[in-house]
Amino acid sequence: MATVNFSVPDDVKEAFNIAYQGQNKSAVIAELMREAVERAERKQRHHQAVANILAMREQLPPMSDAEFKAAREEFRQ
Repeated sequence: MATVNFSVPDDVKEAFNIAYQGQNKSAVIAELMREAVERAERKQRHHQAVANILAMREQLPPMSDAEFKAAREEFRQ
């Protein structure tokens, strides 16, 4: 198991100690780090999905407002 040292503002440390009083702080930090990694991975997947959609849209011919509205109504049914 690795040891990690971080510098944090005193008020954050105090708030953390109060919020997680009586708990295994190493386990809490490890779980928070896992959540942060998952959030960063989700964000990256989101950005990649948006980039993929935009790239696909560049290959499609332009559509008029009337065509767009008709297609939207067709797919709502």
